[in-house]
Amino acid sequence: MAGLKLRRRSSIADINVTPLVDVMLVLLIIFMITAPMLKQGIDVNLPKAKGRSLEETDKINIVITKDEKIYVNDKIIPKDGLPDFLTNLKDSNPTVILRADKDVPYGLVAEVMGEIKASGIEKIGMVTEPKEPK
Repeated sequence: MAGLKLRRRSSIADINVTPLVDVMLVLLIIFMITAPMLKQGIDVNLPKAKGRSLEETDKINIVITKDEKIYVNDKIIPKDGLPDFLTNLKDSNPTVILRADKDVPYGLVAEVMGEIKASGIEKIGMVTEPKEPK
């Protein structure tokens, strides 16, 4: 028995990643199809201007429509109720994103911006459509 060598079998620990890749590709396709459908909101015709894009995070979205209705995070708010609503939100130091239809009178947009500033919110961003190069 001295001439016999004991062989040890080593276990192969390979993970088959093909099913994982298949599942991930299917999920990627599903998310690519459904993501554009998730973005809903109030339809406004934004003015065109040059500028850089904003990152999408949790912000307060204020929309002023063509018929001069004011929406805060997709909830309609009367113009005289806007200061109270914004004053309640100022403690969280939010950023306000203002979207106004290009046909809304400038005075109304300035008035809403004044209400935002008067409520103590300092960060305001205005959203426009990118201007097409000529």
